[in-house]
Formats: sequence, structure tokens, C-alpha cells
Amino acid sequence: MATHRLPVAIRAPFEARTWREFGHLVLGLPLSCVYFALSLAMVSAGAGLLITFLGIPVLAAGLAMCRGFGAVERARARGLLGLDVSAPLPVRGRTGGAMSWMGAMLKSGASWRHLLYAILHMPWAVFAFSVSVAFWVYGWALFTYPLWQWIFPMYAGQDGLQLYGDGTHRFYLDSPFEIAVTSGVGLLFVLAGPWIIRALTAVDRLMVRGLLGPSRLATRVTELESDRGVVVDTAAADLRRIERDLHDGAQARLVALAMDLGLAKEKLSEDPKAAARMVEEAHGEVKTALRELRDLARGIHPAVLTDRGLDAALSAVASRCAVPVSVEVDLPARPAPAIEGIAYFTVSELLQNVSKHAQARRAWVEVWRAGDRMMLQVRDDGRGGADVAAGSGLAGLTERLDAVDGILAVDSPPGGPTTVTAELPWR
Repeated sequence: MATHRLPVAIRAPFEARTWREFGHLVLGLPLSCVYFALSLAMVSAGAGLLITFLGIPVLAAGLAMCRGFGAVERARARGLLGLDVSAPLPVRGRTGGAMSWMGAMLKSGASWRHLLYAILHMPWAVFAFSVSVAFWVYGWALFTYPLWQWIFPMYAGQDGLQLYGDGTHRFYLDSPFEIAVTSGVGLLFVLAGPWIIRALTAVDRLMVRGLLGPSRLATRVTELESDRGVVVDTAAADLRRIERDLHDGAQARLVALAMDLGLAKEKLSEDPKAAARMVEEAHGEVKTALRELRDLARGIHPAVLTDRGLDAALSAVASRCAVPVSVEVDLPARPAPAIEGIAYFTVSELLQNVSKHAQARRAWVEVWRAGDRMMLQVRDDGRGGADVAAGSGLAGLTERLDAVDGILAVDSPPGGPTTVTAELPWR
């Protein structure tokens, strides 16, 4: 992160952000005049012609035009304000015909919000333009007054900037003290200008985000569709992992075991000692296969989680970790089974990361309830440097939690320690 020697109040008038936001406010006035005039004319004409058939297409065309204005405003906000607002869903009729499209346009809430923006933004743009230009232009003009004060006696025939004048008396800012005071007042305006500009653009951001973006319902539907896809992909990946583990692990051992027992059966009469040795080896393979099946079952959903809950299940996971782990579970009751399973899987994966990558000496697991959310926190004193964006298992955990409206936050500076906090819905 870059460090600055100058305070932010002094840097603000010269920052690119201030000038971009000022440009946004200045450009907003002529554009809002165009939006207001065209949208109001089209919608008024359409509403007046509703008694005839022509009113419907005119009104629909006016709303489509307002959506075009919204696209321009979103692009302007993205370029000058750094605000990225998604476009609402396009309007599509059921049949694809002109009448179907016009009906869909008139029923679209997003279209009417765009019209509302075109109407409301006009008076706000006038106010924002006037205030921002007055503070910014007058501030810089007064602040730099010592640099251009010589223009008055040389070209205007007066001593300086006229502060007051009537038929008999005039007061000019021409003495060194008056020039210095004028420059000081201008400096105050210059220093206050960026914050006034940012306050004005904050209202623009609210209007763009609230009126020109997709509705909350549409955004929620999109999120749920994305989460459903993540759940399906995760389930498919889990099934592939289980099939691979069974095929490469327990199944292969059981096949080898069957072959060894067949050979032992053939040697039983010819060489009893060799047969006994082969049976003993097969017995060891059976134990190994059972252990692999037990580990696989634990990874899916262990019986201890179903029977005794999250506290006992996480304690069992902690006992198998490569470093000492302290587990503290403070839950007033058991959460929903699906949430309980995700919490178990999350802690298991995080403790595996601690064992494999953290180079830690100790780890801590804490689980508690906060309102209608369940909180998980796994800490270790390892080397740190964990990053969700690095494409590791943390990215998969983030997607899995996001599918149930959960959150995963990772705090892992280089050198450690690492703290991973997960938040899950209680129900």
C-alpha cells in the first residue's frame, strides 16, 4: 500500500478522483436536461395518445429510450465514479412479436425506474452543478488571486478585484494584506471543495444504484440460480471424488485381497505355511481397506456427527490433526442437519490445510452462535500467506458456503498467524 506524506485534506484537491467526480457533476447537467426533455415529451405524448392505439407504442418507445439513457448513465458512473452497476435484465416478450415486446416493456419495473431517474435527476443535477462549480471555480480563482491580480490595474483600469461598490464608494482588494486574506479564503474553499463534491456524487451513486440497476428480487434470483449451479457442481465433484477414492483405494485392495485368498486356497494343501502367510497378509489388507472406508465415511458424514453433534465430531477431527488443536463449541442447540454437515466439512478442510501447509505448532477451533448465524473460526500460529484468490481449497470452501448464504473471511498475513472465519445461517 502506498504511503503519502501529505495529509488527505491537502491531497484531495489534486487527486484524480476529485477531478473525475467534478467532471461527472458538470457533465450531468446538460445530459440530465436532454434526458428530462425527451423522456417527459415521449411519455406525455404516449399518455395523451392512450385513447388511441398510437399511445401504446409511443409510451413503450419512450420507456425504451429511458433504458438507453440508463445505459449511458451506468457507463458514465463506471468511468468517472468507479461505480459498477449491472444492467437490468433485457425486456423480452413471450412470443417475440412487437405487441408482446411493448406489453413486456410497459410491465417492466426497471423501465419505469429509468423514467423516474430521468425525471428526478434533472433538479438534482441543477443543484449539484451550481454548488460544485461555485465552490470549485471560486475557490481556485480566489486562491490564485495573487497570481492574476495584476490584470486589473493593467487592463481593467482599477486597483484590484472589486468587493463592494456603489455610486460614491468602491472597495478593491489591492493591498498585500487583502490579497493574502483573499487567497486564504480561496484556500478554504479549495480544501472544502473535494468533500462537497464527494457528498454530491454520493447522492448520484445512490440514484444510479437504486434506480438504474436490477431490482433486489432480480438480483436475488440471479444469486440463487448461481448458487444452485454451485451446489450441483459441488455435489457432482463430491460424487466423482467418492467414486475415485473407492475405485483407487478400497476397491483395488478388495480385488487384491480376493486374488490373495484364491492363491492361499490353492496352496493350502501343498504348502500350508505359505498359505498361512498369505492369509495373514490378506488380513492386513482387510484392516487397511476398512480404515480407508472408515476415513471415506468420515469425509462424507461421520456417524458421530449424527449421533452426538458438532462438538464430538470436531473433537474427533482435531484428534487426527498433525498439530495440537483446541476445540471450543458453544451452541445452545443443534443447527439444521445440512448446516451442521457443512460446518463439519469446513472445519475438516481447514484443519487439513493446517496439517499440510501451515507449518504451525498449534491450532484453535471455536464455534458459537450469533443471532441467527453460526460462526466458525479456525486459527493457527503457522507461516500464513493463505489466499482465497490463489485457486486453493479455500476458493472451493468459499463457493460451498456462498451456496447457503454463508461467508468465508481469511486473514493470513505473510509470517502468520492465520485466522479463517466462516459464517453460516443457523436455519
